[in-house]
Amino acid sequence: MTPSAVPPNPVVVPLREALSVPFDDTLRFYLNGTRVVLDNVDPEVTLLEYLRGIGLTGTKLGCGEGGCGACTVVISQYNPTTRRIYHASVNACLAPLVSVDGKHVITVEGIGSSKRPHPAQERIAKSHGSQCGFCTPGIVMSLYALLRNNPEPTEHDIEEAFDGNLCRCTGYRPILDAAQTFSVRREAPLGCGNAKANGGSGCCMENGGGGGCCKDGKTDGLDGAPVKRFTPPGFIEYQPDTELIFPPALKKHEFRPLAFGNKRKTWFRPVTLDQLLEIKSAYPTVKIIGGSTETQIEIKFKALQYPISVYVGDVAELRQYALTDDQVEIGANITLTDLEGVCKEALDRYGPVRGQIMTAIDKQLKYFAGRQIRNVGTPAGNLVTASPISDLNPVLMAADAVLIAKTLGKETELHMADFFKGYRRTALPPEFILASIRIPLTQAKNEWLRAYKQAKRKDDDIAIVTAALRVRLNDDGVVEYANLVYGGMAPTTVAAKQANAYLLGRKFAELETLEGAMNALGQDFDLPYGVPGGMASYRKSLALGFFYRFYHEVMQSLGGEADAEAVDEIERDVSKGWEDKQAAADYMQETLGRSNPHLAALKQVTGEAQYTDDIPPLKNELYGCLVLSTKAHAKLKSVDFSPALDIPGVVDYVDHRDMPSVAANHWGGAHKDEVFLAEDEVHTVGQPIGLILATSAARAAEGARAVKIDYEELPAIFTIEEAIEKESFFDFYREIKKGDVEEAFKNCDYVFTGETRMGAQEHFYLETQAALAIPKPEDGEMEIWSSTQNPNEAQAFAAQVCNVQSNKIVVKVKRMGGGFGGKETRSVQLSSILALAAKKTRRPVRCMLTREEDMVTSGQRHPFMGRWKVGVNKDGRIQALSMDVYNNGGWSWDLSAAVNERSLTHSDGCYRIPNIHVRGRICKTNTMSNTAFRGFGGPQGMFLAESYMEEVADRLGMPVEKFREINFYGAGDLTHFNQPLTDWHVPLMYDQVRTEADYAARREAAARFNATHKWRKRGLALIPTKFGISFTALWFNQAGALVHIYHDGSVLVAHGGTEMGQGLHTKMTMIAAQALGVPMEDVYISETATNTVANASATAASASSDLNGYAIQNACDQLNARLAPYREKLGPGASLKDIAHAAYHDRVNLSAQGFYKTPEIGYDWTTNTGKMFFYFTQGVAAAEVEVDTLTGSWTCLRADIKMDVGQSINPAIDYGQIQGAFVQGMGLFTMEEPLWFAAGPFAGSLATRGPGAYKIPGFRDIPQAWNVSLLKGVEWKDLRTIQRSRGVGEPPLFLGSAVFFAIRDALKEARREFGVVPRVVGKEEVDGEGQEKEDGLLVLHSPATPERIRLACKDPIVEKARVKAKEGEKNFFVTTV
Repeated sequence: MTPSAVPPNPVVVPLREALSVPFDDTLRFYLNGTRVVLDNVDPEVTLLEYLRGIGLTGTKLGCGEGGCGACTVVISQYNPTTRRIYHASVNACLAPLVSVDGKHVITVEGIGSSKRPHPAQERIAKSHGSQCGFCTPGIVMSLYALLRNNPEPTEHDIEEAFDGNLCRCTGYRPILDAAQTFSVRREAPLGCGNAKANGGSGCCMENGGGGGCCKDGKTDGLDGAPVKRFTPPGFIEYQPDTELIFPPALKKHEFRPLAFGNKRKTWFRPVTLDQLLEIKSAYPTVKIIGGSTETQIEIKFKALQYPISVYVGDVAELRQYALTDDQVEIGANITLTDLEGVCKEALDRYGPVRGQIMTAIDKQLKYFAGRQIRNVGTPAGNLVTASPISDLNPVLMAADAVLIAKTLGKETELHMADFFKGYRRTALPPEFILASIRIPLTQAKNEWLRAYKQAKRKDDDIAIVTAALRVRLNDDGVVEYANLVYGGMAPTTVAAKQANAYLLGRKFAELETLEGAMNALGQDFDLPYGVPGGMASYRKSLALGFFYRFYHEVMQSLGGEADAEAVDEIERDVSKGWEDKQAAADYMQETLGRSNPHLAALKQVTGEAQYTDDIPPLKNELYGCLVLSTKAHAKLKSVDFSPALDIPGVVDYVDHRDMPSVAANHWGGAHKDEVFLAEDEVHTVGQPIGLILATSAARAAEGARAVKIDYEELPAIFTIEEAIEKESFFDFYREIKKGDVEEAFKNCDYVFTGETRMGAQEHFYLETQAALAIPKPEDGEMEIWSSTQNPNEAQAFAAQVCNVQSNKIVVKVKRMGGGFGGKETRSVQLSSILALAAKKTRRPVRCMLTREEDMVTSGQRHPFMGRWKVGVNKDGRIQALSMDVYNNGGWSWDLSAAVNERSLTHSDGCYRIPNIHVRGRICKTNTMSNTAFRGFGGPQGMFLAESYMEEVADRLGMPVEKFREINFYGAGDLTHFNQPLTDWHVPLMYDQVRTEADYAARREAAARFNATHKWRKRGLALIPTKFGISFTALWFNQAGALVHIYHDGSVLVAHGGTEMGQGLHTKMTMIAAQALGVPMEDVYISETATNTVANASATAASASSDLNGYAIQNACDQLNARLAPYREKLGPGASLKDIAHAAYHDRVNLSAQGFYKTPEIGYDWTTNTGKMFFYFTQGVAAAEVEVDTLTGSWTCLRADIKMDVGQSINPAIDYGQIQGAFVQGMGLFTMEEPLWFAAGPFAGSLATRGPGAYKIPGFRDIPQAWNVSLLKGVEWKDLRTIQRSRGVGEPPLFLGSAVFFAIRDALKEARREFGVVPRVVGKEEVDGEGQEKEDGLLVLHSPATPERIRLACKDPIVEKARVKAKEGEKNFFVTTV
């Protein structure tokens, strides 16, 4: 949502004449090898806006805050710190255009094309590393930057190269596999770079200790021979000497002071420190910009305005450093990447003892944002923004660093201990700038400094708590200096004063010292329950846990009694993966069954693939920006658009009064309970009220912020619990009932009850909602390009708001940058509003939502709660299940009913339950309207099932793996909705995965590990899934296709499915090619359009390959029948060109319309009869994790997945879907948690509205060892789908829960360590006083975030840290869990 802020007081635009040095106004740089000279540059334009504005649209806008990497470009420049050319990957969305003077900008288009790709582009494409492709150019450029700076990267270099990039589709594995082909060492079977398989003289394990070990950095195993990179067969060899050279002219470039300006903003670029000080003296309030990483976010998302800005990135004096005998002095504007190099150089000089501070800085920098941010971010920026959760500032404060500040003719020292004066306030006088930082070294003995950080995600994440802890002892072991500094525990970086005071003068090695310091820390950080930022108990536990870890590391180095298990933190190894490449060998055909790359992959890796907002601007085009509600529930007292219309560039607006009728403003499914544009009441933050139209996106956003809205707030509801309490439900009730539940409960041996909750999930497709509406001059016609999964519905509602028939509206989709269900219905809102605006203005109108706007308007995965009751016998067989299932629908119906229904159909998991009664209700709240998301209620239903399976198994004292096996469905069994299970392979795959993953042995190994590790625990889980394939709404199970054969033998295919990265067009092309007997190159799918295939169902429900594939096959069958006489006449060697030519001259129709409808299905909810799904896609996954119970951090050590996808049309695409779904599911169950502000001016607003606060899994979150295979060697007797394949898009997602349940398994051991175990029936225990022990059953809700993991532990540290709410006290955030 466009933010609102009070504009600052007008500032007089500075006159350059006030400065002694003349400032030039011409920008000179190189772009992809070509010289560019610009004058009259707009200082407000970012590099991304410039690049896309000149047609280089390969660089994408994904988030606008430098958090996703989609906008990554490379800027090559002479580095004044290292005095070398450095190729920096940077976020173009943050980089001001005016910062590239004297530099060489390289975009994805500049390194290769689909005809002549760069090796990095080709390998990612051919290795199946691109699905939707929207993130791919940024990933390519990160890899390119690595190779330019380091042509011989190690495996670790590759693994860490993408810490500033996100991908939502692939699961990252194929990208890493492609990138690892550039590494100088490939992973050998023994895991060693010196293994004989890698060309070395032998791993130490092979040679009995000789030959060098890759783990300790020795390389003698290579016999001194030069390392040779291995180019896999079929790939272009990488030759570094053929890269774009750094333009010789730039080596001679004269860096002149620059100044640019308009009526709103002036930008200075000094090149010397004196010039900077003069500007600062003349204009003390000027905004100093180093990397612009914080400033652009303030401008874009907080609407702050800086009329005068000074870019200091080219002031060489601020980027120097010096190593002396007792300190390191660094220029305040040295980049964080260069600071990493300084740390390593300092450690080489001073050694690890005296260089402890530099080690701590280097450690914090490793996980500080992504490489793109570190390439431009600076220590000065960190310091002056005064973030309370800074990674770097606690280290500098603990080290007693001194800041050197300068102004004209004066220098002063600022001590870190006194620098932070309040939230985002420092002691830096307004006329001063930070020039350098002096960092003292630690003593040669008896001094220790360590740094720690905990975040939601390991890489590229802002901290929850950071710490730098330092003590110095005298020779008697008495503390003579202590400085424990924390971030995330107060409004500023703060020293723990009471703990520091307590430690002074005490003998460090005494246990009393540890206890006393922990108690003092508890007093230092006595956080209230509702502390800003939330997580009071967790943050306090981290503060205590960090000190506990530090204390024992010091004790360990002293040789004293130490809790050694507390010292080490979890570190990942280089990840590796395996796929069964022979899975389709038994049924592979000429085209089908082969692992062909995604058809658009080469276009995606080169930036040539066009997405909706890449369509070139049209003449007279307008840009739209939504005016969104800022209140969760309120009456609209007044809406005043006039301030927006006074802004230059703003042309018009639309609101509900522009609709042709009241009815036209209503939309949605059967209920049509939503309005496109609010009328007199808003029901959620982010509900559209109007649309501002302007000549640029920036002016439209400014206009939207200017609209004045007066609200009368009304009570709001956010959670399922609140809705149940207040009986706020939609008029919906569903149930599935089989057998006699109540009678079964009476007769079974045990009855257990429980409650399971599961949170929401944001789609986070990399391409946000986007559309372009183009009005035609005649008859109300309009063409709409939309990033939608549902062109048919987009057409219908555009016709409605334009008051024309559907035949006047054509909706087209080339491709989407991801969808996952989020563009099934919610995309219609934007395209319809734009259609209305285009009709009103008679001009083309485009809009691509910002990430923030998208997240607050487009809906999420439904949160769920299940209250269950399970009856089971002593033999472990479940006899009955009764469950009430609630989902949070948000403020409107959308697809919540169908989501709830599917959850009910999947609430049995894979288990035969003879008596079952499940009931569903939809809660009506004031969140955004929740919607379809990959799995569509299936994962929620199965999560409820696996949760009650886990808890009941714990109650029985039975291994859950055995409990699952006992209750598995058998072949032919009826589900609770009375559908027989045919081609049932879950029990078989369960056995296969258990064997192939060596599950039993690893379970034993984990038990041994847990017995010897107090603070690290390992857990395993083996999880099955069955997912019903078909739309539950019968009429959607149909598809059409149109196939044309042209004179030259080429084939054009149109079908109703849309391409969002899942490879649908690739599979459909393969089906057509196989059916017509032509190579894939002769078949083309241009786009999806409502005027070629009408009335198409949404691309959803994992059914699109089945439906559209059979429709294409049907059309091809018709054509083959018509062409059969000509094939016979011309013989088997005749080409399709010859056959088509002959048929054409005989006036044979070379076009065919195909159609398919799924047979047999049709379920009656009232009688519980009929066939709900056409078939079930099945799978099993095993996962093993290791958890650091002191912090809640974890890593997935290994995952093994086996899916039954029938006879795969394209195994590579199916593997990509499996891996991507698994990682998305892992994020759902362990990491991704939407949060809302609970109170204050932003009450009811989504707090997690971008990658800075909402964390999806990254490259370093995937399993370290990851094996994926497809079921083979079985017969699919009853599978009557296209080529006997199964839908694969959604079913694997739930298998990500294997990681969640492995974490739960580890947590049970963590609790057992401290005597907390579940009460087992028949084995009730009593305490010393004869009282029954407290039940220690672990109830773990999803997602299992580090906070939930830590608070589920029961050790004394976390118990000491627990913060209880006082009466009336609320958490800072509202969560859906």
